[in-house]
Amino acid sequence: MQSPLLNNNTPAMTQTYPVCHKEDIPENGSKGFSLEARSGEIEFFVVRRNNHYFAYVNSCPHTNINLEWLPDQFLDSNNELIQCSLHGAKFNIEDGLCIFGPCLGKKLKSLEIRTEDDHLQLITDY
Repeated sequence: MQSPLLNNNTPAMTQTYPVCHKEDIPENGSKGFSLEARSGEIEFFVVRRNNHYFAYVNSCPHTNINLEWLPDQFLDSNNELIQCSLHGAKFNIEDGLCIFGPCLGKKLKSLEIRTEDDHLQLITDY
């Protein structure tokens, strides 16, 4: 697999960051994180559904504010959709697509997350 290219056609340097043990995020639950990357702090969250993990930058595409209601509360009351605390926009967990609210049709910025030895790792070029 080739590395992604930067604007000047040079390969982007990806970095792997430890996030947490996979069981730290409950099934049908979410958890927020902040880590220091090469380009600065990344605020993001991870959602676990059917033992799959989905990671997104913690920013609403409508207002660029953090999404959570309370610490680690990124999901609606049924734990079926990601929900913005400000205007109630709702996003699919699997692809981050807004299906309701002021940013209808826009997507959350997804991040690559993988499981290795029961731990989640964030892979990014930030």
